[in-house]
Amino acid sequence: MKTPLSITLKRGLFRTCPCCGQAKMFDGYLKIQDRCRSCSLDFDSIRSDDAPAYFTIAIVGHIILPIVSYVEFAYSPSLKTHLLVWPPIIVGMTLGLLPYLKGMMMAVTWVIKGRKKR
Repeated sequence: MKTPLSITLKRGLFRTCPCCGQAKMFDGYLKIQDRCRSCSLDFDSIRSDDAPAYFTIAIVGHIILPIVSYVEFAYSPSLKTHLLVWPPIIVGMTLGLLPYLKGMMMAVTWVIKGRKKR
């Protein structure tokens, strides 16, 4: 029986195996394990490559850019204020989202490849 896509994506978001949902996919922050400790799914066969970074940049940019524009036009802060405020927020959002998007992209890759155990 196939796992519904919504459950597979939720498993990826929580960085667990997209096949069984039992074991963690990651050894650390972004390093994936070789295999699932529960169902032996080969995680190397469902690599996400650069997609998580691309989507992270797109999401953070779409959130931050309107806020920065609003603050600039409404309050006109100095360049120094912009340089002190926005970089830490952007870096924090980027580093916060990246592992979760990587898990989701690995789950999507697993679905696209036909949900195979290799």
